[in-house]
Amino acid sequence: MARAASSSPSSSPLPFSPPSSILIIGSGVFGLSTALALARRDDFAHCSITVVDRSDTAQPGVFPSPDAASIDTSRIIRADYADPAYAALGDEAQVQWRKQDEPADLGGQGRYSETGLILVGDFTPPAPSAAPSADGGLKQKPKLTGMDYARLSWANVLSLAAKDPELAARVRELPDSEAIREALGTGGSSGFWGYINHNSGWANAAATMAWFLDEVQQTGRVNFIAGTVVSLEHDETTVTGTKLSDGRVLSADLIVVAAGAWTGGLVDLGGQAVATGQVMAYVELTQAEQDELANTPVILNLSSGHFIIPPTNRVLKIARHAYGYLNPTTLLTNPPLPLNPAITPPTTVSLPRTALTDPSLSIPRDAELDLRYALQEMIPWSTLRNRPFSKTRLCWYSDTATGDFLIDYHPYWRGLFVATGDSGHAFKFLPVIGDKIADCIVREPPAEFRGKWDWKVTEGSRRDVFTEDGTRGGTPGLVLADVLPEEHGRA
Repeated sequence: MARAASSSPSSSPLPFSPPSSILIIGSGVFGLSTALALARRDDFAHCSITVVDRSDTAQPGVFPSPDAASIDTSRIIRADYADPAYAALGDEAQVQWRKQDEPADLGGQGRYSETGLILVGDFTPPAPSAAPSADGGLKQKPKLTGMDYARLSWANVLSLAAKDPELAARVRELPDSEAIREALGTGGSSGFWGYINHNSGWANAAATMAWFLDEVQQTGRVNFIAGTVVSLEHDETTVTGTKLSDGRVLSADLIVVAAGAWTGGLVDLGGQAVATGQVMAYVELTQAEQDELANTPVILNLSSGHFIIPPTNRVLKIARHAYGYLNPTTLLTNPPLPLNPAITPPTTVSLPRTALTDPSLSIPRDAELDLRYALQEMIPWSTLRNRPFSKTRLCWYSDTATGDFLIDYHPYWRGLFVATGDSGHAFKFLPVIGDKIADCIVREPPAEFRGKWDWKVTEGSRRDVFTEDGTRGGTPGLVLADVLPEEHGRA
């Protein structure tokens, strides 16, 4: 059996040898893209690749799972990042998104619309954030504000666009709220400074995932199994497979956990990543309203977290990219895999609570009012002022403290690789992230992400996780049950 990881952080990594079998848990952005990348690599030609997911790819309308993070009408596609490494990766992905000439191209058939992105911030003072010190304690350091992030992103976008005059001409500063209002074109505005990047846009998430699934299936290399993974199988040192809710056990030489916000229920992440619920609401539009908003730019206020994406099929989405809500869940029967074999795993972790298992679930009342405010600020039409939301939803992120992904071998368990920590911004990288994850699997991670995507937690360093990358609004640490109406407060 091929072994894929060392038994402790101090051990030298073993040289990579392609395993004979790989089992990927999860068919979201990370899982599905990894399956496609591996299936296309010659090094894995003799490796069996299996993806297990709660959704059944053989059933129309069931894939992806209705409560997955990778579904919905739309996701922002941008290279607008404060971090140059992510900006460059977004730029690389956009080359693929812009392929639209043929129906089979990624961006074809309405899967990608490049209507532009307005990125703005408010003038707010920096707030202290808790960051780990070298000795495992905490020290205070200033965090990025939304305005800081917007200005750094502006600089990175200008640097990327400088290579092509046509791209550079499509980026413009918006120095005040009136300039933002004019660029948005709805009569509304948000923020005090920003810029518009016409090289960014949005994707139809559900249609894109269906396209990607077809790409994977066309390889003829990937076996899909429908089932809910409840725990990882292991011996004293090695993860050997998974156990499903119906009692089935699936075994493989390498287990890749790419379960998004559900990852913490399978693997003790040691305070590196936590599941947070983010709020969004939907408004049904008339055809005239759809036509008027169809080509408006996306607008994202990095200080408040509010954003609106042009509507799809006469449905407009309003959302908030924030610290989100925690959902502490006790797992006595199937606790997560411990950090190492000698440690007792936690029995309470934050896990998604969704309408799939709780059909009466709604977003907190204060969040609904906040989204209503965002709608009126950004699209102040009298006809929308009192129009009820047709639906609200919690979208669950796997948040890390820095907003960096967690893509690495487990430092203590052999045969275990983790790809999670989407932090609410992974979807745009769908065309390229699978190859980057595959690079990490073969122990050749992208140089610009070494350290960023590494497993960072060792024994005794557990701490609360709040994403402090400058993009989050709201209040950190809110517990969902504490802010839901009393009748829905307890799961």
